[in-house]
Amino acid sequence: MARKKKEPEQKKKIDTSGVVGLVGSTTEQPVTETLEVNYMPYAMSVIVSRAIPEIDGFKPSHRKLLYTMYKMGLLSGGRTKSANIVGQTMRLNPHGDAAIYETMVRLARGNESLLHPFVDSKGNFGKVYSRDMAYAASRYTEAKLDAISAELFRDIDLDTVDMVDNYDATMKEPSLLPTTFPNVLVSANQGIAVGMASNICSFNLKEICDTAIALMRNPDHDILETLPGPDFSTGGQLLFDEATTREIYQTGRGSFKLRAKWHYVKEGNLIEVTEIPYTTTSEAIMDKVADLIKAGKIKEIADMRDETDLSGLKLAIDLRRGVEPEKLMQKLMRLTPLQDSFSCNFNVLIAGMPKVLGVGEILEEWTAWRTDCVKRRIYFQVQKKEERLHLLKGLERILLDIDKAIAIIRETELESEVIPNLMIGFGIDEVQANYVAEIKLRNINKEYILKQTKAISQLEKEIQELNATLKSAAKLQNVIIGELEEVSRKFGKDRKTEILYASEEIEPEDEAEDIPDYPVTLFVSKEGYLKKITAQSLRMSGEQKFKEGDALAFSVETTNRAEILVFTDKFQCYKSRLSDFEDSKASLLGDYLPQKLGMEQGETVVQVLLPGDYKGFVLFFFENGKVAKVPLSAYETKTNRKKLTGAYSDKSALKTAMAMQTDEQVAVYSTDARAVIFSTAQLLPKTTRNTQGVSVMSLKKKAAVSYAVKAADSGITNQSRYRTRTLPSAGAILKQEDTPEKQISFEL
Repeated sequence: MARKKKEPEQKKKIDTSGVVGLVGSTTEQPVTETLEVNYMPYAMSVIVSRAIPEIDGFKPSHRKLLYTMYKMGLLSGGRTKSANIVGQTMRLNPHGDAAIYETMVRLARGNESLLHPFVDSKGNFGKVYSRDMAYAASRYTEAKLDAISAELFRDIDLDTVDMVDNYDATMKEPSLLPTTFPNVLVSANQGIAVGMASNICSFNLKEICDTAIALMRNPDHDILETLPGPDFSTGGQLLFDEATTREIYQTGRGSFKLRAKWHYVKEGNLIEVTEIPYTTTSEAIMDKVADLIKAGKIKEIADMRDETDLSGLKLAIDLRRGVEPEKLMQKLMRLTPLQDSFSCNFNVLIAGMPKVLGVGEILEEWTAWRTDCVKRRIYFQVQKKEERLHLLKGLERILLDIDKAIAIIRETELESEVIPNLMIGFGIDEVQANYVAEIKLRNINKEYILKQTKAISQLEKEIQELNATLKSAAKLQNVIIGELEEVSRKFGKDRKTEILYASEEIEPEDEAEDIPDYPVTLFVSKEGYLKKITAQSLRMSGEQKFKEGDALAFSVETTNRAEILVFTDKFQCYKSRLSDFEDSKASLLGDYLPQKLGMEQGETVVQVLLPGDYKGFVLFFFENGKVAKVPLSAYETKTNRKKLTGAYSDKSALKTAMAMQTDEQVAVYSTDARAVIFSTAQLLPKTTRNTQGVSVMSLKKKAAVSYAVKAADSGITNQSRYRTRTLPSAGAILKQEDTPEKQISFEL
């Protein structure tokens, strides 16, 4: 029988309504619908559940890893193999062992990505400043939680945060970690989502805690006063620009300029780079320098090598003979990643929605969230104490007649009726009756029950105090402030990134020449004349000559290479070296500083200081009774001469300034014949040059500060009469024997 010829399959029309006629065929779908139905859920998942950090400063991958380590007991126990941690974390994070281990590497102390690492690591975890230094496999390394991680999990078991199901609903995990400090700004974080990104720089823990506290106490607080700039784990130097910094603090967008830290080794005629910008790597710098040498753009370098070892990063640059290190480094900063920018994009998830916020807004959101955590903790504690109180009150009822309770239990035939009979016999509820029924036979004596019921009044007092805290915004705020102060005290560290205050006007340097160094004596007059006299000339000279009406302000022995800072009445500071001035004689007037330094018309000298090695601080005494304490490092610059505008506050006239290495006693005088002596240790140093300072002297109407001098040089015989421990102070009226013969307008 002949087979019937197979009929060819007919092509069926595609139903554009979405019904598919044949397997393997496709349907038409508008691109807008594809984006809405298929792409948008994916994009939102990446934004919300993967790439953007939340208010606790963590992405889900960080949170899952740290919580797993916490549940493994690695906060207080010893280290375990990283592979073990990775395996346990996969119960919460199903994205694979490689991704989990990379997350751990970044959080580890050995990698140096974070200012305050959360993982205490042992073994090779690579380095954030190296592109090629690979981390070891998870089976070779060990880890546990670092001490600061205790602040992430404090009170997590007291219902401070929501606990949600993991991906297969077999266990619970926290939706956020109840961090007791603003980790979102302390730990650097970077993430690329779909259509948006986040790039948050790290700030110093102590400065962030101080800023958060200051903003809670005063919402109008100037953030720049307590937070001068970011702080990076790789150190380096931050080129400070006030306008840019304020814009980033306000908008959450902008970029900070960073540069490497280096020093010149004269013995080997080489430069050693020991810290580089956070945004680059040692290999990237080496590659760029090699390219410039090949292109013939840099001829001053004989050799460059990476000498990084266990002690840390070191890039060595051998110089050719006669090369100026300063000029070469300025060139390298301009042409290589030795100077780089950190682009800020403070994009944070707030209640599941991505928002770009400024520093103040982030701290405000963190404070509101942390307040909610504290409220939840206190409410949980109140509930537990009320439950305990309820049980003890039931026990107190039994105390009235223990024999009756025993009789009820003995005379009840059915076990199921014991609880109801106790409830009826003593007028207690089921919970209390169950508690009483479970008491051991040995504990039904009167002494035991009295001991238990003694806690009732204490519990009632504690519940009352906790409820009072819940109802008071000020008390809740004090709780958070106390926690911040504790964290700052326990884990705060000094800044790693040095701040360089950029000058507004930089004069070009002279051609390279060795500056001779020899002893000189510096004389400065009250009207601003400067004389630099050598030791030999000084021995041969007679009386110092001054302009008519002028007199000596101060004199000091120093060297020809010493630097001077000249503060003027236009709130500017001129920096120069004594080598820029010609050697003078006692018979000459000397150099007139306003003319020599190219000051503006009518600008006069107020103070001349010798900063030395820029250690210590400057005290600015203003006419209105305020004193500003500014680190001398705020005036340190690399080039020879600079003019710094905004060198001090313009809110009140400057009466005098002092440079000090250590804290000392200072005497301040007012125009109404009063004086006050205080220790400079009572003043906190301010990070901005133009800070208004703090009030030291309470002045009466029409009175003003006339001048200030170190207490040791004041001539006051009974200093205890004028000394104060609390500021501001009205001071004491000057006695005749304490009145100085003449006012001092310049002070070293």
